[in-house]
Amino acid sequence: MNPIASWFCKIFLKPIVDWLLIKEVRGLENVPRSPFILVSNHVSYLDIIIDSYLCVPRRFHFIGQIDGFKGIVKWLIRAIYFVSGVIPLDRQKDQSREDALKKAAKVLKRGNILVLYPEGRRSTNGEVQEGRLGTAKIFLETGTPIIPAGIKGTFELMPPRGKLKIKKAVEINVGKPLFLKEEFNLAQDLAENSPEYQKILEKITDEIMGELKQLTA
Repeated sequence: MNPIASWFCKIFLKPIVDWLLIKEVRGLENVPRSPFILVSNHVSYLDIIIDSYLCVPRRFHFIGQIDGFKGIVKWLIRAIYFVSGVIPLDRQKDQSREDALKKAAKVLKRGNILVLYPEGRRSTNGEVQEGRLGTAKIFLETGTPIIPAGIKGTFELMPPRGKLKIKKAVEINVGKPLFLKEEFNLAQDLAENSPEYQKILEKITDEIMGELKQLTA
């Protein structure tokens, strides 16, 4: 999201979200002024609003899937993504995955925030699911610290295929930054297709998901 839109959301929309949905926010002191990767659990479309609530008024970007849309809707979504700075991802195409990772790395190197959902898609039962390796790949490409945020209450307000309820019930718990310097340094001398590199990706992913489970407990 560009700075003008982000400031608009900060001034006019964040107070509304605060008033209607937010019950408690903990750990805001853990959010740095430097670039970071914000990761959170994902159980509802409301999570997008909550993560944006944490990022405004700064410039931030999501990765958004496009493979679930067809025809004119797909092109409309692409247009919305372009205007709002969302990085498009077709999960069915390997090239699209590679392009999304490259664009995500550029976003961070330009000093912006990247918002990711390590599970890859919304949980259907409200529980934190197994993480995928994309977040770890972006981290090893950039070395940007990871800020975990546990979100509670959005599943009850708007579960997948459920109707929206308006209630001041959302709790946000922001964890301390994960710098993972040891893993980052070890990976720099490894080939990306090596078993050792893969193990580092898996270790980082497990660490992220462990943090999210603790923050949502």
